[in-house]
Amino acid sequence: SLGKGISSASLGRLLKSRGLKITLQKIDPYINVDPGTMNPFQHGEVFVTEDGAETDLDLGHYERFIDQNLTIDNNVTSGRIYGKVISKERKGEYLGATVQMIPHITDEIKKYIRALVKREDFDIVITEVGGTVGDIESLPFLEAIRQLKNDLGKENILYIHVTFIPYIKQIGELKTKPTQHSVKELRSIGIQPDIIICRSDRQLTKGAINKLSLFCDIEPEAIINNIDVEEIYKIPLYLQKEGLDEIVIKKLNLKSKESDMKDWKKMLDKANKSKEITKIGLVGKYTRLKDAYLSVNESLKHAGFANSCKVETTLINAEHLLDKDADEVLNKYQ
Repeated sequence: SLGKGISSASLGRLLKSRGLKITLQKIDPYINVDPGTMNPFQHGEVFVTEDGAETDLDLGHYERFIDQNLTIDNNVTSGRIYGKVISKERKGEYLGATVQMIPHITDEIKKYIRALVKREDFDIVITEVGGTVGDIESLPFLEAIRQLKNDLGKENILYIHVTFIPYIKQIGELKTKPTQHSVKELRSIGIQPDIIICRSDRQLTKGAINKLSLFCDIEPEAIINNIDVEEIYKIPLYLQKEGLDEIVIKKLNLKSKESDMKDWKKMLDKANKSKEITKIGLVGKYTRLKDAYLSVNESLKHAGFANSCKVETTLINAEHLLDKDADEVLNKYQ
């Protein structure tokens, strides 16, 4: 996973720490109406919001990072969009017009995005588009967000591209060519990224940043490095150090207070000082994929933070308990 969800959630945390009223939204290009009936081995957990909506697991990350309850409006799928448009066509709401991808599908997508702003008058809505640049199923959504720049005014919208910078061990070099090509693909459909977040396993060199700046037509300070870390809750502070929130505020010409991440730092400091280890066995059906129980794992981790201990969770396949003595398997977690 590239980490678009964590990057979005981290940016949300940083902007909220500046006193801005924010929310996040995930767009999933699959045809399913929601992930409720999807195989957990393929998709990971289904995150259920307070209004009962079955949504993508990234909404769990959003809630944990920004400390806000989200709703069904914060997750949009192709299935819901197409279903809505077909329903309108059957009712005659398009007055006999030929229903097409543009403008009918793209207009419906824009309605879902703008509905969040109208609901609570947020300062910023961060919308994450799932998938990869070039995916056929993502094209209507990318076209819709391209159109939003004209609809809302270029001063009110910002495009952030999250990309991967591979390191070729044999030659000891970070390769920027894949990112150059993905930006070229975005530009071919009318989207020029304002910021690039570069996921890599090490710090970008000045040469790599300058090359990306030259070929992607982005100022060097808008190229943000997002290196691998052991603990995802460190990422907001790392992105803050890289200046992500500052450049977003600057480009959108927003007024905000100074960032206050004291509570976040306190939580991480408490977690880092934890020495006691608590082992917990989690019995379940879909234990082959850790993401199938992501929210449970994160809840246990948070409980550990609060109680100054590290929680080590082991996923136990329930079927294995039928083959062995359950006491033998579970005793070590008492």
